[in-house]
Amino acid sequence: MDQAERRALIDRYRAGYNVVVAALEGISDEELDARQAPEEWTAREVVHHLGDSEMRSAMRLRQLLAEDEPLIQAYDEPEWARRLHYDRPIGWSLDAFRAARASTSELLELMDESDWKRAGSHEESGPYSAEDWLSIYAFHAEDHAEQIRRARTG
Repeated sequence: MDQAERRALIDRYRAGYNVVVAALEGISDEELDARQAPEEWTAREVVHHLGDSEMRSAMRLRQLLAEDEPLIQAYDEPEWARRLHYDRPIGWSLDAFRAARASTSELLELMDESDWKRAGSHEESGPYSAEDWLSIYAFHAEDHAEQIRRARTG
């Protein structure tokens, strides 16, 4: 990945919170809980997922930077949704999402070439570098913002 590609992905990552907030603008409680299909998440569930997954992703990057050859753990997202009460109000999860993105964006700006090459292993997908991390999470919020827009329509 060259510096221009990396810069574009960092900018996209940094903008992700605002993309999600825009998708939630004016949302009603009814829209927060609308479900397009039985197996699909509601907008409320998506926001809680973002809070949890973005905190987890922030720690993954920190593991990659601070540990030698870290093992990145997978987790069962549907089980987290069931056990972590994804039917609760969304405010704190939005705050967690915002804080994880803001703190990590600052860290991304300080990384040098050797940081970007640091790698470990993801227990499900194998080799996993800081660049792999960025390639995934640069689009994570946008993908879920689209999911929120679809879920709002029920």
